[in-house]
Amino acid sequence: MHSTERLNRYLARSGVASRRAADALIASGAVLVNGRRPPPAGMLVDPDRDRVTVDGRPVQAHPGTAWFAVHKPEGVIVTASDPQGRPTLFDLLGEHSDRRLFAVGRLDYDSSGLILVTDDGRLANRLAHPRHKVPKEYLAVVRGTPAEADLRRLREGVELEDGPTGPAEVELVGSAAGVSELRIVITEGRNRQVRRMFDAVDHEVRHLSRVAFGPVRLGRLKTGGHRRLRPAEVEALRRAASG
Repeated sequence: MHSTERLNRYLARSGVASRRAADALIASGAVLVNGRRPPPAGMLVDPDRDRVTVDGRPVQAHPGTAWFAVHKPEGVIVTASDPQGRPTLFDLLGEHSDRRLFAVGRLDYDSSGLILVTDDGRLANRLAHPRHKVPKEYLAVVRGTPAEADLRRLREGVELEDGPTGPAEVELVGSAAGVSELRIVITEGRNRQVRRMFDAVDHEVRHLSRVAFGPVRLGRLKTGGHRRLRPAEVEALRRAASG
């Protein structure tokens, strides 16, 4: 899945010129996209596919601007390499896997869902740090049906071996055949935290998927797939990490 942006925005993001000056460059004919002159009013480009040049020189976005949403399947480890030969998150990034990329936070080996990947290590660390309280939303399938008292404990915080958890949003989505689906939003990021929270109220997690990280949602991104974040999503992440 590929993401497009306005040509003048791409030129500005790459440090070629301001958006207004980029418009002038486009209108002058100095900018080519895949060897062709774009319309004077500009066009949409895909940074992953289109070759943009200015006066014959290739344009590339500055380092630190690559952001991807990845739909991690179960059984994939969030690391650059694995001595046991298990598939890694970065194997899913195809032609982007040779970049120096960081995963934002963690996602368990046996969990699935959204994880953000970037070459902006500074912002990645800010987003993952608990003091910024960036919300992470999950769908959990658990054994049994939690009672209202269980939900209240999860909402108020439960005692774990590494200390009490902070308040969480918890909603029972539905129950059938001895299992229940719940939506849970936390602002911490401890190791296997959601699973341990449900264990604390005696409801083992059978399946766990993260569906949102801050303002970015998993949406319809297919399992094992990835997409480049839109500039507006990156800016929303910066705002989320500024709190």
